[in-house]
Order: sequence, then structure tokens, then C-alpha cells
Amino acid sequence: MDEKRDLLRHTLATLAYRTTRAIGNAPESFAEFDGAGRSPIEILAHMSDLLQWALHMAQGANRWETHLPFPWRAEQNHFYGLLAAFDQYLASDAPILAPVERLFQGPIADALSHAGQLAMIRRLAGAPIRGENYYAADIAAGKVDAAQAAPVQPFK
Repeated sequence: MDEKRDLLRHTLATLAYRTTRAIGNAPESFAEFDGAGRSPIEILAHMSDLLQWALHMAQGANRWETHLPFPWRAEQNHFYGLLAAFDQYLASDAPILAPVERLFQGPIADALSHAGQLAMIRRLAGAPIRGENYYAADIAAGKVDAAQAAPVQPFK
């Protein structure tokens, strides 16, 4: 059992859960909201780039690629696809060719910060998400798609 690998997989599932909360059921106008620096679609595209970079590094290549955002729904699919690809790599027997701690402290922690940024922008855009107790949330390694469980203990 590789505890570091397992924790990184759980972190990816947490990123999927929190990002889904931040972008799920958002009004169509949310993708282009321009009242807080980068737009949500630009932020999500950056999060996708971070996941691609993390996967490259885990595979032994320190290669950064920036892509122009796809349309909103396609960008969401791209993000979840990269989450799944990275999670599948971590779930395999393939070696992780970068320090797990650095994968966490760099691209993964950055992506988690951006998930929070998206949640904040939802409030600024007039479509706030409901708070919840993330400690009680149904998050498990391997659950990295947009089909996330309903909040267990939403705040009022």
C-alpha cells in the first residue's frame, strides 16, 4: 500500500468534488463573468493545464502546456478528463517519477486554490453556492468526474 499515492488520489477526488460544487448548476453567464480578474472559464482552463502538467511530471516529463479555453461545457469535460487520466495513472502500478509532495505543493494545491476562487466568484456573480460540511462529504479516491454525491450536511 502506497499511502502517499492514496492520499494524492483522495486529493484529486476532493478537487473534483469541490470544483463540481463551484461550477455545477451555474448560470450560463458564469463562464464569462469578468468582475474578479480572470473569468471562470479561464480559471478552469488553467486548472486543466495544472492537471496536465502534474500528469506529465508523474510520468517523468516536466512539460508545461497552456491551452486556450474550450467552450464552457467542453472545458468542464476537459478538466474532468484530465482528472480521470491523472487518477488512473496514480491507480496503476506505473512509477511516479516526481516527488509526490511536490506534485501536491505545486499543481494540485494551486488547483485547489482555484476551486475556492471559483466558489467565491459564484457569489460575486450573484449565484452563490450553498456552504456544506466538507468533512462529512462523500469523497473517495477514484471519484473524479462531475457526478458527485449530494451534500451530506449543507449549511443553512
